[in-house]
Amino acid sequence: MYNRQRAVKTRTVHHLFSICHPRKLWQNKLRGSRVLLVGLGGLGAEVAKNLILAGVKGLTLLDHEQASEESCRAQFLVPVTARGQNRARASLERAQNLNPMVEVHADSDRVEDKPDDFFLQFDAVCLTGCSRDLMVRVDQLCSQRNIKVFCGDVYGYYGYMFCNLGQEHNYVEEKPKLVKPTGNSNDGPEAKKAKVDPNETTMVKKTSSFCTLKEALEVDWTSEKAKAGLKRTPVDYFLLHVLLKFRTDKGRDPDPQSFAEDSQLLRQIRDDVLEALAVSGDLLSDDFTSYCFSEMSPVCAVVGGVLGQEVVKALSQRDPPHRNFFFFDGRKGNGVVDFFGPK
Repeated sequence: MYNRQRAVKTRTVHHLFSICHPRKLWQNKLRGSRVLLVGLGGLGAEVAKNLILAGVKGLTLLDHEQASEESCRAQFLVPVTARGQNRARASLERAQNLNPMVEVHADSDRVEDKPDDFFLQFDAVCLTGCSRDLMVRVDQLCSQRNIKVFCGDVYGYYGYMFCNLGQEHNYVEEKPKLVKPTGNSNDGPEAKKAKVDPNETTMVKKTSSFCTLKEALEVDWTSEKAKAGLKRTPVDYFLLHVLLKFRTDKGRDPDPQSFAEDSQLLRQIRDDVLEALAVSGDLLSDDFTSYCFSEMSPVCAVVGGVLGQEVVKALSQRDPPHRNFFFFDGRKGNGVVDFFGPK
């Protein structure tokens, strides 16, 4: 009797271990990951908070900019008294206090000056406030080494995130378990159908494929397939092209201090960009310029929440990732996930 009870107890322990083991595995993957976060503006602060609270092994904050009055308003990691100091270093103390178990480091160098080897020491790289050329460079470099890449920005009421998890990203999705019907056939056809048991779940292994940022931004809109899907394409995708071109041309984002001048330039860039993409100039009306100045904290919170969540999911390899863009429109209060690039 003693031996039988002992055997039953052993089987129960093994059963519990089989249930708990996947979660422990996901947590271990996350806790063993090192992440580079570039840009400590409003969006960067939200992402940093979410990754630190999630419990990654290490987070490096990289930013060469100085904390300005706008920085102190847009993000919560920089103290008001730190105005004029480096944003990464000024954010370090409050970031570290969020979770002492995470190794948080501050780097005040320019990201453009970093050699290729610098990026290869991380499991994931998250770029905010960066130029298109830099994002394309880092994305192509990291995708060759199976390093996960995320990009994001907030422009006024608008925000976006992009992710490239490689050509083969494996993950596990937890789904309710289907219970097979009993052998009794007297209860009619409904009884023969498999039913969902809410008390039990099963783990399903899946794979998603991603493309590079360069491929995602260089869609051929003259193809018949692209033209057919144009009506379903969020205009935020084209707005992103305009804002990235503005940043490339001016070396900065639209500034409220020069609203009239920058609005006129944005409309000119819109005309040039949409013409180059071979799409209608009516996709973006003139009033879009009224809603893309500065970083709005509520938009940073939403986009930073989604971006942080996607990094955690990708590193832990749990749950389906967004593939490959997420756009948020604060005026409408909604977001959309869409894929751009070769299918």
